[in-house]
Amino acid sequence: MKIIHTNEINPEDLPAFDRELCYNGLDCVITAEVLSVLLPQLDNHTTATYSFSRSLQGPALEMRLRGVKIDPARRARVLDEYYDLVDRLDANLERLCGEGWGMWEFNWRPNSKDPLELFYNRMQIPAIKKAGRPTCDRDALEKLESYFIALPIVRHIILLRDIWKKIQVLKTEIDPDGRMRTSYNIAGTNTGRFSSSFSEFGTGGNLQNIEDSLRSVFIADEGMKFGYFDGEQIQSRIVGAMEWNLFQDGLYLDSCESGDLHTTVAKLCWPELPWTGKVKQDKEIAEQPFYRHYTRRFMCKKIGHGTNFDGKAPEISRQTKIEQKVIEEFQPKYHTAFPAHRRWKEWTQQELIDHGYIVDLSGRKRYFFGRRNDAATVREALAYQAQATEAHIVNSGMLNVWRERNALLSMQQHDAVLIQFPEDREEETLEIIKKQLRVPMQLEHGREFIVPFGCKTGWNFGSYSKDNVDGLKDWEGGDERVRGPAVSLLDRVIRGSRKQSRKRGGL
Repeated sequence: MKIIHTNEINPEDLPAFDRELCYNGLDCVITAEVLSVLLPQLDNHTTATYSFSRSLQGPALEMRLRGVKIDPARRARVLDEYYDLVDRLDANLERLCGEGWGMWEFNWRPNSKDPLELFYNRMQIPAIKKAGRPTCDRDALEKLESYFIALPIVRHIILLRDIWKKIQVLKTEIDPDGRMRTSYNIAGTNTGRFSSSFSEFGTGGNLQNIEDSLRSVFIADEGMKFGYFDGEQIQSRIVGAMEWNLFQDGLYLDSCESGDLHTTVAKLCWPELPWTGKVKQDKEIAEQPFYRHYTRRFMCKKIGHGTNFDGKAPEISRQTKIEQKVIEEFQPKYHTAFPAHRRWKEWTQQELIDHGYIVDLSGRKRYFFGRRNDAATVREALAYQAQATEAHIVNSGMLNVWRERNALLSMQQHDAVLIQFPEDREEETLEIIKKQLRVPMQLEHGREFIVPFGCKTGWNFGSYSKDNVDGLKDWEGGDERVRGPAVSLLDRVIRGSRKQSRKRGGL
Protein backbone atom coordinates (compact mmCIF):
# COMPACT_ATOMS: atom_id res chain seq x y z
CA MET A 1 0.00 0.00 0.00
CA LYS A 2 1.37 3.36 -1.02
CA ILE A 3 1.80 5.85 1.84
CA ILE A 4 0.67 9.37 1.00
CA HIS A 5 2.29 12.27 2.83
CA THR A 6 -0.29 15.05 2.99
CA ASN A 7 2.42 17.68 3.47
CA GLU A 8 3.78 16.83 0.03
CA ILE A 9 0.56 16.27 -1.96
CA ASN A 10 -2.51 18.45 -2.15
CA PRO A 11 -5.45 16.16 -1.19
CA GLU A 12 -7.64 17.96 -3.73
CA ASP A 13 -5.45 16.55 -6.51
CA LEU A 14 -5.99 12.95 -5.40
CA PRO A 15 -8.62 10.51 -6.70
CA ALA A 16 -11.91 10.78 -4.79
CA PHE A 17 -11.40 7.60 -2.72
CA ASP A 18 -7.86 8.53 -1.68
CA ARG A 19 -9.00 12.06 -0.84
CA GLU A 20 -11.70 10.71 1.48
CA LEU A 21 -9.12 8.47 3.14
CA CYS A 22 -6.94 11.50 3.83
CA TYR A 23 -9.77 13.53 5.33
CA ASN A 24 -10.95 10.61 7.43
CA GLY A 25 -7.43 10.06 8.74
CA LEU A 26 -7.05 13.73 9.60
CA ASP A 27 -10.35 13.73 11.47
CA CYS A 28 -9.23 10.76 13.56
CA VAL A 29 -5.76 12.14 14.26
CA ILE A 30 -6.98 15.61 15.25
CA THR A 31 -9.69 14.15 17.49
CA ALA A 32 -7.08 11.99 19.22
CA GLU A 33 -4.80 15.00 19.70
CA VAL A 34 -7.63 17.05 21.24
CA LEU A 35 -8.52 14.16 23.56
CA SER A 36 -4.93 13.83 24.78
CA VAL A 37 -4.99 17.52 25.78
CA LEU A 38 -8.41 17.39 27.43
CA LEU A 39 -8.01 14.23 29.52
CA PRO A 40 -5.39 15.67 31.93
CA GLN A 41 -7.72 18.60 32.59
CA LEU A 42 -10.55 16.42 33.94
CA ASP A 43 -11.32 16.57 37.65
CA ASN A 44 -13.43 14.23 39.78
CA HIS A 45 -16.69 15.78 38.56
CA THR A 46 -15.90 15.89 34.86
CA THR A 47 -14.26 12.44 34.86
CA ALA A 48 -17.45 10.92 36.28
CA THR A 49 -19.57 12.78 33.70
CA TYR A 50 -17.37 11.60 30.84
CA SER A 51 -17.46 7.99 32.04
CA PHE A 52 -21.26 8.07 32.47
CA SER A 53 -21.77 9.58 29.01
CA ARG A 54 -19.67 6.84 27.44
CA SER A 55 -21.73 4.17 29.20
CA LEU A 56 -24.88 5.55 27.55
CA GLN A 57 -23.60 4.80 24.05
CA GLY A 58 -24.90 1.23 24.24
CA PRO A 59 -28.59 1.95 24.95
CA ALA A 60 -28.59 5.00 22.65
CA LEU A 61 -27.19 2.99 19.74
CA GLU A 62 -29.61 0.13 20.33
CA MET A 63 -32.63 2.45 20.27
CA ARG A 64 -31.31 4.12 17.11
CA LEU A 65 -30.91 0.78 15.35
CA ARG A 66 -34.21 -0.73 16.48
CA GLY A 67 -36.51 2.23 15.87
CA VAL A 68 -40.24 2.03 16.53
CA LYS A 69 -42.82 0.29 14.37
CA ILE A 70 -45.42 2.47 12.63
CA ASP A 71 -49.06 1.49 12.06
CA PRO A 72 -49.56 2.50 8.39
CA ALA A 73 -53.34 2.22 8.50
CA ARG A 74 -53.73 4.40 11.57
CA ARG A 75 -51.20 6.86 10.19
CA ALA A 76 -53.16 7.14 6.95
CA ARG A 77 -56.45 7.47 8.82
CA VAL A 78 -55.16 10.30 11.02
CA LEU A 79 -53.74 12.03 7.94
CA ASP A 80 -57.12 11.75 6.23
CA GLU A 81 -58.83 13.34 9.24
CA TYR A 82 -56.38 16.23 9.26
CA TYR A 83 -56.67 16.79 5.51
CA ASP A 84 -60.46 16.84 5.83
CA LEU A 85 -60.23 19.41 8.63
CA VAL A 86 -57.80 21.53 6.56
CA ASP A 87 -60.28 21.53 3.66
CA ARG A 88 -63.11 22.84 5.84
CA LEU A 89 -61.01 25.47 7.62
CA ASP A 90 -59.39 26.58 4.37
CA ALA A 91 -62.82 27.08 2.78
CA ASN A 92 -63.96 29.17 5.75
CA LEU A 93 -60.80 31.27 5.65
CA GLU A 94 -61.05 31.85 1.91
CA ARG A 95 -64.58 33.17 2.33
CA LEU A 96 -63.55 35.47 5.21
CA CYS A 97 -60.57 36.91 3.33
CA GLY A 98 -62.18 36.96 -0.11
CA GLU A 99 -65.59 38.42 0.68
CA GLY A 100 -64.32 40.67 3.47
CA TRP A 101 -61.02 41.92 2.09
CA GLY A 102 -60.87 40.95 -1.57
CA MET A 103 -58.04 38.48 -1.01
CA TRP A 104 -59.17 35.32 -2.76
CA GLU A 105 -56.83 32.30 -2.81
CA PHE A 106 -55.45 33.49 0.57
CA ASN A 107 -52.28 31.60 1.53
CA TRP A 108 -52.01 31.07 5.31
CA ARG A 109 -48.70 29.18 5.35
CA PRO A 110 -45.76 30.49 7.45
CA ASN A 111 -43.65 31.53 4.43
CA SER A 112 -46.51 33.40 2.72
CA LYS A 113 -46.69 37.22 2.54
CA ASP A 114 -50.50 37.21 2.36
CA PRO A 115 -50.98 37.61 6.16
CA LEU A 116 -48.60 40.59 6.15
CA GLU A 117 -50.59 42.22 3.36
CA LEU A 118 -53.93 41.52 5.04
CA PHE A 119 -53.20 42.60 8.61
CA TYR A 120 -50.70 45.43 8.14
CA ASN A 121 -51.76 46.97 4.82
CA ARG A 122 -55.46 46.31 4.31
CA MET A 123 -56.52 46.24 7.97
CA GLN A 124 -53.99 48.96 8.86
CA ILE A 125 -52.99 47.24 12.13
CA PRO A 126 -49.63 48.50 13.47
CA ALA A 127 -46.98 46.04 12.31
CA ILE A 128 -45.55 43.62 14.85
CA LYS A 129 -41.84 43.25 14.16
CA LYS A 130 -39.08 40.78 14.89
CA ALA A 131 -35.46 41.74 14.24
CA GLY A 132 -36.79 44.97 12.72
CA ARG A 133 -39.01 43.28 10.12
CA PRO A 134 -42.82 42.79 10.13
CA THR A 135 -43.81 39.26 11.03
CA CYS A 136 -46.87 37.07 11.34
CA ASP A 137 -45.29 34.22 13.30
CA ARG A 138 -47.20 32.58 16.13
CA ASP A 139 -46.25 35.17 18.76
CA ALA A 140 -47.36 37.96 16.43
CA LEU A 141 -50.64 36.20 15.60
CA GLU A 142 -51.45 35.79 19.28
CA LYS A 143 -50.93 39.52 19.77
CA LEU A 144 -53.16 40.24 16.75
CA GLU A 145 -55.99 38.35 18.48
CA SER A 146 -56.57 41.47 20.58
CA TYR A 147 -57.90 43.24 17.44
CA PHE A 148 -61.56 42.34 17.01
CA ILE A 149 -61.42 42.86 13.24
CA ALA A 150 -58.61 40.30 12.90
CA LEU A 151 -59.71 37.75 15.51
CA PRO A 152 -61.64 35.19 13.36
CA ILE A 153 -58.98 35.17 10.64
CA VAL A 154 -56.12 34.88 13.13
CA ARG A 155 -57.70 31.90 14.84
CA HIS A 156 -58.19 30.13 11.52
CA ILE A 157 -54.54 30.71 10.57
CA ILE A 158 -53.22 29.51 13.94
CA LEU A 159 -55.30 26.33 13.80
CA LEU A 160 -54.37 25.63 10.18
CA ARG A 161 -50.67 26.06 10.91
CA ASP A 162 -50.92 23.78 13.94
CA ILE A 163 -52.52 21.08 11.80
CA TRP A 164 -49.91 21.65 9.10
CA LYS A 165 -47.15 20.89 11.61
CA LYS A 166 -48.92 17.68 12.66
CA ILE A 167 -49.27 16.57 9.06
CA GLN A 168 -45.56 17.15 8.49
CA VAL A 169 -44.75 14.95 11.49
CA LEU A 170 -47.07 12.20 10.21
CA LYS A 171 -45.51 12.41 6.76
CA THR A 172 -41.99 11.96 8.14
CA GLU A 173 -40.16 9.39 6.04
CA ILE A 174 -40.24 5.84 7.39
CA ASP A 175 -37.56 3.23 6.74
CA PRO A 176 -38.33 0.35 4.34
CA ASP A 177 -38.93 -2.06 7.24
CA GLY A 178 -41.89 0.04 8.43
CA ARG A 179 -40.08 1.58 11.39
CA MET A 180 -39.26 5.18 12.27
CA ARG A 181 -35.84 5.93 13.66
CA THR A 182 -34.14 8.84 15.31
CA SER A 183 -30.53 9.76 15.99
CA TYR A 184 -29.91 10.30 19.72
CA ASN A 185 -27.16 12.71 20.65
CA ILE A 186 -25.77 11.95 24.11
CA ALA A 187 -23.67 15.13 24.25
CA GLY A 188 -26.13 17.40 22.48
CA THR A 189 -26.97 19.60 25.47
CA ASN A 190 -25.24 21.27 28.39
CA THR A 191 -27.45 19.46 30.88
CA GLY A 192 -26.85 15.83 29.89
CA ARG A 193 -30.33 15.50 28.40
CA PHE A 194 -30.50 13.62 25.11
CA SER A 195 -31.38 15.46 21.92
CA SER A 196 -32.62 13.73 18.78
CA SER A 197 -32.91 14.42 15.07
CA PHE A 198 -32.97 12.62 11.72
CA SER A 199 -31.52 9.13 11.57
CA GLU A 200 -28.18 8.49 9.88
CA PHE A 201 -30.07 7.74 6.65
CA GLY A 202 -32.03 11.02 6.62
CA THR A 203 -35.30 9.40 7.70
CA GLY A 204 -37.33 9.84 10.87
CA GLY A 205 -36.76 12.90 13.03
CA ASN A 206 -37.05 14.21 16.58
CA LEU A 207 -39.08 11.55 18.42
CA GLN A 208 -38.70 13.14 21.86
CA ASN A 209 -41.31 15.86 21.41
CA ILE A 210 -44.18 14.10 19.63
CA GLU A 211 -47.45 15.48 20.98
CA ASP A 212 -50.06 13.07 22.28
CA SER A 213 -52.50 13.39 19.37
CA LEU A 214 -49.87 11.92 17.01
CA ARG A 215 -48.42 9.21 19.23
CA SER A 216 -50.95 6.48 18.46
CA VAL A 217 -49.25 5.68 15.13
CA PHE A 218 -46.26 4.24 17.05
CA ILE A 219 -47.04 0.61 17.93
CA ALA A 220 -45.38 -2.25 19.78
CA ASP A 221 -44.03 -5.21 17.84
CA GLU A 222 -46.12 -8.35 17.43
CA GLY A 223 -46.46 -10.20 20.74
CA MET A 224 -45.06 -7.18 22.62
CA LYS A 225 -46.57 -4.38 24.66
CA PHE A 226 -45.43 -0.89 25.59
CA GLY A 227 -44.62 0.29 29.08
CA TYR A 228 -44.28 4.04 29.57
CA PHE A 229 -42.45 5.10 32.73
CA ASP A 230 -42.68 8.80 33.54
CA GLY A 231 -40.76 10.49 36.37
CA GLU A 232 -43.40 12.00 38.65
CA GLN A 233 -42.91 15.75 39.21
CA ILE A 234 -39.24 15.07 38.76
CA GLN A 235 -37.88 18.60 38.35
CA SER A 236 -39.97 19.93 41.23
CA ARG A 237 -38.73 17.14 43.48
CA ILE A 238 -35.15 17.96 42.52
CA VAL A 239 -35.65 21.62 43.45
CA GLY A 240 -36.97 20.43 46.82
CA ALA A 241 -33.96 18.15 47.25
CA MET A 242 -31.58 21.01 46.49
CA GLU A 243 -33.28 23.19 49.11
CA TRP A 244 -33.06 20.38 51.65
CA ASN A 245 -29.37 19.92 50.98
CA LEU A 246 -28.56 23.61 51.18
CA PHE A 247 -30.86 24.87 53.93
CA GLN A 248 -32.40 21.75 55.51
CA ASP A 249 -35.76 23.19 54.42
CA GLY A 250 -38.05 20.30 53.45
CA LEU A 251 -41.31 22.18 52.83
CA TYR A 252 -41.21 21.95 49.05
CA LEU A 253 -39.87 18.39 48.87
CA ASP A 254 -42.42 17.27 51.46
CA SER A 255 -45.20 18.83 49.35
CA CYS A 256 -43.98 16.98 46.27
CA GLU A 257 -43.81 13.66 48.09
CA SER A 258 -47.15 13.98 49.88
CA GLY A 259 -49.46 14.57 46.92
CA ASP A 260 -49.90 16.17 43.50
CA LEU A 261 -47.93 19.43 43.61
CA HIS A 262 -49.13 20.76 40.23
CA THR A 263 -52.79 20.30 41.18
CA THR A 264 -52.07 22.25 44.37
CA VAL A 265 -50.68 25.07 42.23
CA ALA A 266 -53.83 24.97 40.05
CA LYS A 267 -55.97 25.35 43.16
CA LEU A 268 -54.02 28.47 44.09
CA CYS A 269 -54.46 29.94 40.59
CA TRP A 270 -58.16 29.15 40.10
CA PRO A 271 -59.76 29.04 43.55
CA GLU A 272 -63.22 29.50 41.98
CA LEU A 273 -63.23 25.98 40.46
CA PRO A 274 -65.18 23.25 42.32
CA TRP A 275 -62.24 21.67 44.15
CA THR A 276 -63.17 18.72 46.38
CA GLY A 277 -60.11 18.36 48.61
CA LYS A 278 -59.57 14.83 47.28
CA VAL A 279 -56.38 14.26 45.31
CA LYS A 280 -57.84 12.11 42.50
CA GLN A 281 -60.95 14.23 41.87
CA ASP A 282 -59.03 17.51 42.05
CA LYS A 283 -56.44 16.19 39.60
CA GLU A 284 -59.24 15.37 37.14
CA ILE A 285 -60.49 18.97 37.40
CA ALA A 286 -56.97 20.30 36.86
CA GLU A 287 -56.51 18.03 33.82
CA GLN A 288 -59.40 19.66 31.92
CA PRO A 289 -58.32 21.45 28.69
CA PHE A 290 -57.35 25.08 29.10
CA TYR A 291 -55.35 26.29 26.09
CA ARG A 292 -54.89 24.36 22.83
CA HIS A 293 -54.11 20.77 23.89
CA TYR A 294 -52.70 21.91 27.26
CA THR A 295 -54.51 21.44 30.57
CA ARG A 296 -54.60 23.73 33.59
CA ARG A 297 -52.39 21.27 35.43
CA PHE A 298 -49.80 21.35 32.65
CA MET A 299 -49.89 25.13 32.62
CA CYS A 300 -49.38 25.21 36.38
CA LYS A 301 -46.46 22.88 35.96
CA LYS A 302 -44.99 25.56 33.69
CA ILE A 303 -45.89 28.31 36.19
CA GLY A 304 -44.23 26.36 38.99
CA HIS A 305 -41.08 25.74 36.96
CA GLY A 306 -41.03 29.31 35.71
CA THR A 307 -41.35 30.73 39.21
CA ASN A 308 -38.82 28.26 40.61
CA PHE A 309 -36.34 29.42 38.00
CA ASP A 310 -37.02 33.13 38.70
CA GLY A 311 -39.36 33.69 35.76
CA LYS A 312 -41.23 36.99 35.73
CA ALA A 313 -45.00 37.30 35.37
CA PRO A 314 -45.04 38.85 31.84
CA GLU A 315 -42.87 36.09 30.35
CA ILE A 316 -44.67 33.28 32.19
CA SER A 317 -48.01 34.74 31.06
CA ARG A 318 -46.84 34.77 27.45
CA GLN A 319 -45.70 31.15 27.62
CA THR A 320 -48.67 29.73 29.52
CA LYS A 321 -51.48 31.97 28.18
CA ILE A 322 -52.60 32.56 31.75
CA GLU A 323 -53.52 36.16 32.50
CA GLN A 324 -50.59 38.11 33.87
CA LYS A 325 -52.75 39.36 36.75
CA VAL A 326 -53.40 35.77 37.87
CA ILE A 327 -49.66 35.02 37.93
CA GLU A 328 -48.87 38.27 39.75
CA GLU A 329 -51.38 37.29 42.43
CA PHE A 330 -50.10 33.72 42.55
CA GLN A 331 -46.33 34.28 42.84
CA PRO A 332 -46.34 36.06 46.26
CA LYS A 333 -48.50 33.24 47.66
CA TYR A 334 -46.12 30.69 46.18
CA HIS A 335 -43.00 32.32 47.63
CA THR A 336 -44.67 32.71 51.02
CA ALA A 337 -45.55 29.01 51.03
CA PHE A 338 -42.02 28.01 49.95
CA PRO A 339 -39.53 30.66 51.19
CA ALA A 340 -36.49 28.48 50.37
CA HIS A 341 -37.01 29.29 46.67
CA ARG A 342 -35.69 32.81 47.24
CA ARG A 343 -32.76 31.51 49.28
CA TRP A 344 -31.89 29.00 46.52
CA LYS A 345 -31.81 31.78 43.94
CA GLU A 346 -29.52 33.89 46.16
CA TRP A 347 -27.21 30.91 46.78
CA THR A 348 -27.00 30.19 43.03
CA GLN A 349 -26.16 33.80 42.25
CA GLN A 350 -23.39 33.83 44.84
CA GLU A 351 -21.93 30.53 43.54
CA LEU A 352 -21.73 32.01 40.05
CA ILE A 353 -20.00 35.13 41.34
CA ASP A 354 -17.53 33.18 43.49
CA HIS A 355 -16.73 30.24 41.20
CA GLY A 356 -18.37 30.65 37.79
CA TYR A 357 -19.73 27.10 37.84
CA ILE A 358 -22.56 25.05 39.38
CA VAL A 359 -22.50 21.41 40.48
CA ASP A 360 -25.88 19.65 40.44
CA LEU A 361 -27.05 16.88 42.80
CA SER A 362 -25.56 14.18 40.59
CA GLY A 363 -22.10 15.80 40.61
CA ARG A 364 -22.24 17.19 37.08
CA LYS A 365 -20.30 20.48 36.86
CA ARG A 366 -21.00 23.21 34.33
CA TYR A 367 -19.25 26.52 33.83
CA PHE A 368 -21.32 29.57 32.87
CA PHE A 369 -19.67 32.11 30.62
CA GLY A 370 -22.32 34.84 30.66
CA ARG A 371 -22.16 37.80 33.04
CA ARG A 372 -22.20 36.15 36.44
CA ASN A 373 -24.55 38.68 38.04
CA ASP A 374 -26.88 38.89 35.05
CA ALA A 375 -30.46 37.76 35.74
CA ALA A 376 -30.54 35.62 32.59
CA THR A 377 -27.39 33.75 33.68
CA VAL A 378 -28.88 33.11 37.13
CA ARG A 379 -32.10 31.77 35.58
CA GLU A 380 -30.08 29.50 33.31
CA ALA A 381 -28.11 28.19 36.29
CA LEU A 382 -31.29 27.52 38.29
CA ALA A 383 -32.83 25.56 35.42
CA TYR A 384 -29.58 23.69 34.84
CA GLN A 385 -29.56 22.21 38.34
CA ALA A 386 -32.99 20.64 37.87
CA GLN A 387 -32.53 19.51 34.26
CA ALA A 388 -29.07 18.00 34.76
CA THR A 389 -30.16 15.97 37.77
CA GLU A 390 -33.29 14.89 35.91
CA ALA A 391 -31.17 13.67 33.00
CA HIS A 392 -28.89 11.74 35.36
CA ILE A 393 -31.80 9.99 37.11
CA VAL A 394 -33.69 9.06 33.92
CA ASN A 395 -30.57 7.96 32.04
CA SER A 396 -29.27 5.96 35.02
CA GLY A 397 -32.55 4.09 35.23
CA MET A 398 -32.58 3.55 31.48
CA LEU A 399 -29.04 2.19 31.66
CA ASN A 400 -30.11 -0.28 34.37
CA VAL A 401 -32.98 -1.50 32.16
CA TRP A 402 -30.67 -1.93 29.18
CA ARG A 403 -28.04 -3.86 31.16
CA GLU A 404 -30.49 -6.27 32.79
CA ARG A 405 -32.23 -7.14 29.46
CA ASN A 406 -35.70 -7.77 30.94
CA ALA A 407 -37.25 -5.45 28.34
CA LEU A 408 -36.33 -3.63 25.14
CA LEU A 409 -35.79 0.14 25.09
CA SER A 410 -37.89 1.96 22.49
CA MET A 411 -37.60 5.70 23.22
CA GLN A 412 -36.02 8.14 25.66
CA GLN A 413 -38.40 11.03 26.32
CA HIS A 414 -36.34 13.42 28.49
CA ASP A 415 -38.21 12.67 31.75
CA ALA A 416 -39.60 9.29 30.69
CA VAL A 417 -38.65 5.99 29.08
CA LEU A 418 -40.73 3.90 26.66
CA ILE A 419 -39.99 0.17 26.71
CA GLN A 420 -41.60 -2.91 25.19
CA PHE A 421 -41.88 -6.35 26.72
CA PRO A 422 -43.56 -9.73 25.98
CA GLU A 423 -47.25 -9.14 26.71
CA ASP A 424 -47.62 -12.51 28.42
CA ARG A 425 -45.06 -11.43 31.06
CA GLU A 426 -46.56 -8.06 31.88
CA GLU A 427 -46.90 -8.11 35.66
CA GLU A 428 -43.52 -9.63 36.48
CA THR A 429 -41.70 -7.43 33.94
CA LEU A 430 -43.22 -4.16 35.13
CA GLU A 431 -42.31 -4.87 38.74
CA ILE A 432 -38.71 -5.54 37.69
CA ILE A 433 -38.54 -2.34 35.59
CA LYS A 434 -39.88 -0.23 38.46
CA LYS A 435 -37.03 -1.45 40.64
CA GLN A 436 -34.46 -0.83 37.90
CA LEU A 437 -35.67 2.77 37.51
CA ARG A 438 -35.15 3.51 41.22
CA VAL A 439 -32.03 5.66 41.44
CA PRO A 440 -31.41 6.48 45.14
CA MET A 441 -29.49 9.64 45.92
CA GLN A 442 -28.18 10.30 49.42
CA LEU A 443 -28.97 13.84 50.55
CA GLU A 444 -27.46 15.75 53.44
CA HIS A 445 -28.65 15.13 57.00
CA GLY A 446 -29.39 11.44 56.36
CA ARG A 447 -32.29 11.84 53.94
CA GLU A 448 -32.65 9.55 50.91
CA PHE A 449 -34.07 10.94 47.68
CA ILE A 450 -35.83 8.68 45.15
CA VAL A 451 -37.97 9.87 42.25
CA PRO A 452 -40.95 7.53 41.68
CA PHE A 453 -41.97 6.61 38.14
CA GLY A 454 -45.59 6.29 37.09
CA CYS A 455 -46.42 3.46 34.67
CA LYS A 456 -48.81 3.17 31.74
CA THR A 457 -49.19 0.23 29.37
CA GLY A 458 -50.69 -0.27 25.93
CA TRP A 459 -50.02 -1.43 22.40
CA ASN A 460 -49.55 2.02 20.92
CA PHE A 461 -47.91 5.20 22.20
CA GLY A 462 -51.09 7.30 22.29
CA SER A 463 -53.27 7.84 25.35
CA TYR A 464 -56.11 5.41 26.02
CA SER A 465 -59.59 6.57 24.97
CA LYS A 466 -62.75 5.14 23.43
CA ASP A 467 -61.25 6.01 20.04
CA ASN A 468 -57.89 4.48 20.91
CA VAL A 469 -58.54 1.39 23.01
CA ASP A 470 -55.00 0.10 22.45
CA GLY A 471 -53.47 3.27 23.90
CA LEU A 472 -51.46 3.75 27.10
CA LYS A 473 -53.50 3.29 30.25
CA ASP A 474 -52.47 3.67 33.90
CA TRP A 475 -51.11 0.40 35.23
CA GLU A 476 -52.97 -0.57 38.38
CA GLY A 477 -51.77 -4.13 38.84
CA GLY A 478 -53.50 -5.64 35.84
CA ASP A 479 -54.91 -4.99 32.39
CA GLU A 480 -57.89 -6.97 31.07
CA ARG A 481 -57.59 -5.57 27.56
CA VAL A 482 -56.46 -7.59 24.57
CA ARG A 483 -54.77 -6.15 21.54
CA GLY A 484 -57.12 -5.01 18.79
CA PRO A 485 -56.93 -6.57 15.33
CA ALA A 486 -54.60 -5.04 12.77
CA VAL A 487 -56.30 -2.88 10.14
CA SER A 488 -55.24 -2.90 6.50
CA LEU A 489 -54.58 0.28 4.55
CA LEU A 490 -57.27 -0.89 2.11
CA ASP A 491 -59.89 -0.91 4.88
CA ARG A 492 -59.77 2.80 5.61
CA VAL A 493 -62.41 5.24 4.43
CA ILE A 494 -61.05 8.36 2.75
CA ARG A 495 -63.13 11.33 3.84
CA GLY A 496 -63.25 14.64 2.01
CA SER A 497 -62.01 15.45 -1.46
CA ARG A 498 -58.80 17.21 -0.38
CA LYS A 499 -59.76 19.73 -3.05
CA GLN A 500 -58.41 22.67 -1.10
CA SER A 501 -55.23 20.79 -0.14
CA ARG A 502 -54.49 19.95 -3.76
CA LYS A 503 -55.31 23.46 -4.90
CA ARG A 504 -52.78 24.85 -2.44
CA GLY A 505 -50.13 22.43 -3.64
CA GLY A 506 -50.70 19.82 -0.96
CA LEU A 507 -49.26 19.62 2.54
